[in-house]
Amino acid sequence: MAADNAGAIAVRPVRREDHAQWLALWHAYNVFYGRSWGRNGEPPVEPEVTAAAWARFFDDSQPLWALVAAEASAGGDEGRLLGFTHYLFHLGTNFIQPLCYLEDLFTVEAARGRGVGRALIQAVCDAAQAAGSARVYWQTHESNATARRLYDRVAERPGFIIYQRDL
Repeated sequence: MAADNAGAIAVRPVRREDHAQWLALWHAYNVFYGRSWGRNGEPPVEPEVTAAAWARFFDDSQPLWALVAAEASAGGDEGRLLGFTHYLFHLGTNFIQPLCYLEDLFTVEAARGRGVGRALIQAVCDAAQAAGSARVYWQTHESNATARRLYDRVAERPGFIIYQRDL
């Protein structure tokens, strides 16, 4: 997919062999958003939920996709994963074309400010455009000031407030 900063960052679809690195990032992402590790070392998200999400990335009948950003050398070799994004397509009532919801976006702390988040967002936008989507949208927690600085530069904030009701 995309390369950024003269080959320093390579964005591509997740691969099965990325599982261990993706899993570490997934746990860090969930801890970042306040989901803590259990007292006995249980992960912040139930293993069956994590396994289901991972499986959906490789199931063509599911509308859930994952991209990863990896360190890249000038020769094109990839190093460790620096971040990921998960996104999905769905229909809506205000557009004929599908919409793209960027559900998760995470970069390792050491890579923040290097263009990883921007590259992942752009890669989702490119995939959405190729799929004929009318819009890409996402949300973040109001306290996530670092991400919000980026988001304010690459997208518009329409002013909607999110409500949820767990069932």
